[in-house]
Amino acid sequence: MSGSRSQMGFGRGVLVTGCSSGIGRATALHLADRGFTVFATVRCRPDFEELNALGNPALVPYFPLDLRKLEHIPPLAARIEDVLSERGQPGLYAIISNAGAGSVSPLELLDLEAFRGELETRLLGPVALAQALLPSLRKGGGRLLWIATPALIPIPFVASIHACDYAANCLTRTFALELKPWKIPSIFVRCGGIDTAAPGKNARELDLDMARWPKDKLVLYREALEKEKKGLAAFDQKRSTPAVIAQKVLEALLAARPRRVYRAGYMSRAGAVLDVLPQRLVDYIMSRR
Repeated sequence: MSGSRSQMGFGRGVLVTGCSSGIGRATALHLADRGFTVFATVRCRPDFEELNALGNPALVPYFPLDLRKLEHIPPLAARIEDVLSERGQPGLYAIISNAGAGSVSPLELLDLEAFRGELETRLLGPVALAQALLPSLRKGGGRLLWIATPALIPIPFVASIHACDYAANCLTRTFALELKPWKIPSIFVRCGGIDTAAPGKNARELDLDMARWPKDKLVLYREALEKEKKGLAAFDQKRSTPAVIAQKVLEALLAARPRRVYRAGYMSRAGAVLDVLPQRLVDYIMSRR
């Protein structure tokens, strides 16, 4: 593996958020195996210890980073600078924003505190990370990557996920414009259906939510939600492995002139088609699902 490392990552430092499982973990391990120095952040100590136990010198697990807590960011930035200096790297090469989850719920019944946390994790926190680490990215000739779902498609009952992705699309494109003078690309990696722990967790939480929601509210949505549960269960059987996203991230990091958008995963191409259609037509199509 040492030969491939010298040819690919060159030890350049990349930060990946949300590495406890799924896409974040797969991406962190994939990049570490291909020669990048990977700062893999997690919120919980057991996840940190599990990553640390892998004994990969290219993998630098970091705990804690909860993007809802902005005070976690300065110590992370200091740790990154120390490690990169020790390894002879001029600065950070990439920030890969992946952390976040979401839930299945009608907006009328959405848990607002959980939604607030999702907004902080998916939007406020990544912007704060960029603010702290852009000086290092400039020194490292780096780039920003944002991992999200097809961001311009409104899908009933998953607004807590897709609303963040709408905004992440705006942030990605705005950073690309603002950072152009320093030739720092801002890249969107759009996921189709990916097989992670999140769908199963969302299904369990939806059952719990339906049991606790006020009955007069639940009755308004029960039929549609039961249909949604069946549709999601069928969709889950066709999801792609997280490895397809890890590979796209690698492509975006290695490209001399990276594309603005990379896509991978089940139904990602269909999402790309919907992106370019008039919004009124997209809304009609989604209403007929």
